[in-house]
Amino acid sequence: MVIHGILAASLALTSLPATSAHAEIDCSRVKCLALTFDDGPSVHTPKLLDLLKKERVKATFFLVGAQVEKYPSIVRREAAEGHAIGNHTYSHPSLPTLLDNEILAEIQNTQELIKEQTGTLPKMFRPPYGATDDRVLGLAGSQNLSQVLWTGTTLDWKLRNVAKIKAAVFRLAKRDGVILMHDVVPQTVQAMSAIIKELKKRGYHLVTVPTLERGKGMEAGVSYP
Repeated sequence: MVIHGILAASLALTSLPATSAHAEIDCSRVKCLALTFDDGPSVHTPKLLDLLKKERVKATFFLVGAQVEKYPSIVRREAAEGHAIGNHTYSHPSLPTLLDNEILAEIQNTQELIKEQTGTLPKMFRPPYGATDDRVLGLAGSQNLSQVLWTGTTLDWKLRNVAKIKAAVFRLAKRDGVILMHDVVPQTVQAMSAIIKELKKRGYHLVTVPTLERGKGMEAGVSYP
């Protein structure tokens, strides 16, 4: 079913189950924003997932393979609750410094680890530190992955302060924005309740990165947004 108009989209969010309401959001007609979390999963991720479920919000998680091995049940939960999952390499290196076969190993190992837990190969990839070039993008494309960067980063890993992280998100928020955060940073998870409530007050629908693409799909070897 295609939803037409802001009012209809708003009604869908309040009347449909959390798992289906998200699918009805049309970002060409309402103001959308994607919250993304890197480097997890971690011991702090379940608390974040509890909040996202309560607030009926979907997020995008870019997972590190070594962390997937540590917390497989959290990865399964992220997928089961309808969040988007992307590849963030196995050991979080700066990819342009590696040889082709090393880059592919970082990506492929993580693809398989995520598939083991979710049953699906990710279609999105985020290079650690945002360090990328044409070679990295091409290798990601060869693995049927699109590259996802961001429109704004909170630098939460450096701030480590709830008030400052909230202020950063509010400063960076814009229509069709992609905000980078980390669910390994406890202060980020602590800040999320107030962040979500305020963003909703400002009229944002909080969606996954694929939803921002308005159903057109994301092309392998192409960088977004």
